[in-house]
Amino acid sequence: MGTWLVERRLKQASARLRGLREELRVIDEQLAQLADEAGDMGIRSLVAETPGASYEYHHAQAHADAMAKHRAHVVASIAELEVRQDHLLDRMVG
Repeated sequence: MGTWLVERRLKQASARLRGLREELRVIDEQLAQLADEAGDMGIRSLVAETPGASYEYHHAQAHADAMAKHRAHVVASIAELEVRQDHLLDRMVG
């Protein structure tokens, strides 16, 4: 593979990594907020013992779980891109 092509792919991978890391930062903030909200609603549902409070808790927990799943996907994508970037750097050096 030509050096210019490797450099181009490295730039693309680097830009994508920056974007994913920024997305991960935002996800972490949102996940913390959603998890706190779900925890608060869980306590409220125990105290209130009403179907409505229980529904709100399960709904909030579902949102937190979905965000955690999305976070795991982004973390896996970052790891995959880092491996790809390492391979490209190896090609460039070697």
